[in-house]
This record gives sequence, structure tokens and C-alpha cells, in this order.
Amino acid sequence: MFRFKEFSVLQDKSAMKVGTDAILLGSWAPFLLDSKRILDIGAGTGILSLMMAQRFSNAFIQAVEIEESATEECYMNFQNSKWSNRLQVSHCSIQDFAFAHLNVKFDCIISNPPFFMESIRPESEERKLARNTQSLSYEELIDSVRKLLQVNGLFATIIPFQNEPEFLSICKAAGLYVFKKCWVKGTPESKFKRSLLCFSGQESTIHSDTVVVEQSRHQYTEEFIHLTKDFYLNF
Repeated sequence: MFRFKEFSVLQDKSAMKVGTDAILLGSWAPFLLDSKRILDIGAGTGILSLMMAQRFSNAFIQAVEIEESATEECYMNFQNSKWSNRLQVSHCSIQDFAFAHLNVKFDCIISNPPFFMESIRPESEERKLARNTQSLSYEELIDSVRKLLQVNGLFATIIPFQNEPEFLSICKAAGLYVFKKCWVKGTPESKFKRSLLCFSGQESTIHSDTVVVEQSRHQYTEEFIHLTKDFYLNF
């Protein structure tokens, strides 16, 4: 179990354990405080949904997860939280969810999507499904986001830094434009590893920032602590 300040996450069954990517995304996502409906695509343990429930007290959060055991664990984490009445998870692909909910729109959509290519083989089929872009390509993800997002809604995600140009091109072709981004590196000397991105349906000035996670091993930077302090127990 991974314990946060206001909730805990069981993660025995889920292929994808709690990681820095999800915590960064859930802390950073620049959604409006009065957001009413938030969708979490590829929920895994449900950590992003729980973070959204903590941050946005007026929001109902719908999670979608394709892997059965992860869905079961996500449901348990929702039920064990103090926001269980505002959290729901569906066991299906986001493509099927979008097809079944053609008239449902969300103010905000958040996703920590799979990003490994087919040639990379994680250690289990469940982990492969969770991390392999074959199970959800960027094009399929963005197509579903476009179908489910309100006209003036926001979409936030985290992807590998090197995939950013391709991802931005796919989003732009679908009418989604990045307006805020944050590049993430592990240490001051390392290369950028992740891109935090937020999109809307309108072109605008892009606000860019960077965050370094650690000054040295287990010595977290002030910027990382400030970003995630509402969640990590020791910050």
C-alpha cells in the first residue's frame, strides 16, 4: 500500500505501480477549480482519479481501465477513500467507452498513457498491456479525447520527452492545441525525460516551464516538493 496525506493506494494487483509520472501529472494538471466532470483514461490503481478528487472538491471523476485486475483494485481504492461518492470506474477500453457515451462530455480529461513500443517487452502481459502503445496508440487516445471533451475543456497528459513533437502533431491535427507544458528531468545533470502537456481547443500562447525532481539521490528539489507537497506524506 502506498500512503498519501489524504488517501492510500492498494497496488498488489495492478501491473503499473504508483510512480513519479502519475504524481507529477496529478499535481501539475492546470484544471479549473470549478471543474465538474473529470475523466481519467487508463486509471490503473486510480491514483490520478484520487488526486483529482482531492484537488477538485466539486468534481465527479469517471475512471476507465481496460485491465480487469487493475479495475478491481481501482474500485477498492475508490471505496476506501473519503470521496467514494464522487468516484466511478468502468472496465473497458476508452474506445468502447467513447462509443457508448456519445452524448457525455467532460470538462477535463487526464491520462498517463502507455508509451512503450511493441519491440519492448515488459515482464508480464498485464504490464505490457498497461505500458504498450499497441493497446492504446496516441491516435486512438486523442480521437477518444476529442469525442469526450467539452468544447472548452482541457486535456492533460505526460509522455516521454522525445515523443513530444509527434504527439503535438497528432493533437494539432485533431484540433487540440498545447497551451502549457513542463519538461521534467531527474537531476540537474540529466536529460529531459518527460513532457507534461495541457491542451485546449483554442490556439494560444504556450507557457513553458521545467522541473527537476532530485538534486541528488533522495534529495528532492524545492520545486518538486512545492509541486507535490499536498500529496506526499513527508513533504
